[in-house]
Amino acid sequence: MTTIASPKYRERLAYQAMLLGGVCYLVSMLLIGGKLSTEQLIEQHIINDQLMMLEQVLPADSYNNNPLTEATLIEFPEYFKEPVKILPAKTGNQLSGAALIATTPGWGGDMQFIVGLDELGTVQGVRVISHKETPGLADKIELSKDQWILSFNGKSLGNTSKIQWAVEKDGGEFDQFTGATITPRALVNGVYDTLQVYQTWRNQGTETMGTLTTETATRGESSQ
Repeated sequence: MTTIASPKYRERLAYQAMLLGGVCYLVSMLLIGGKLSTEQLIEQHIINDQLMMLEQVLPADSYNNNPLTEATLIEFPEYFKEPVKILPAKTGNQLSGAALIATTPGWGGDMQFIVGLDELGTVQGVRVISHKETPGLADKIELSKDQWILSFNGKSLGNTSKIQWAVEKDGGEFDQFTGATITPRALVNGVYDTLQVYQTWRNQGTETMGTLTTETATRGESSQ
């Protein structure tokens, strides 16, 4: 039986280095491709979730733009540690309201929520996007668990005083959960603060949408 000799160039260090480099390059490209594909999938899921939440807090017939594509992050350190995401709702070029996504500390950790407001700042809907509150006790902030979240509908800074923006235990209008007062208290305070953020942002004028900074937001609040 004749044995075919291996080509001499395969024994050279340069050839082996090039072969190893080619394999590494191919593996790297596969990993990068997989990472990009996964990131795009995750991003699409996030967009879908935001669209679903938006539909629950703002009437679809109250705007004809895409609030997601016009969203902006603005810092309001007087109210929230994290920037507030504002999604303006418009009819033509006229502001008809907005949805605000904010984060406030709860009992078990941060709670992220979205508030839909009409042009004058009246609550159209509130939903909790994510939280770490105790299941079966403090998770009544979820609409699927309780109707409590609907008690914000129709409220505004104009028809509900600062004192009323509190749970009943603190002399306010909102129910608290048995054995879990901290969670509803935190969300009531958070929603109240988003209404103040919206009022400050709206008072800057629609021509400055998306350009506010921490400095201008602070100045707008202090002038009220």
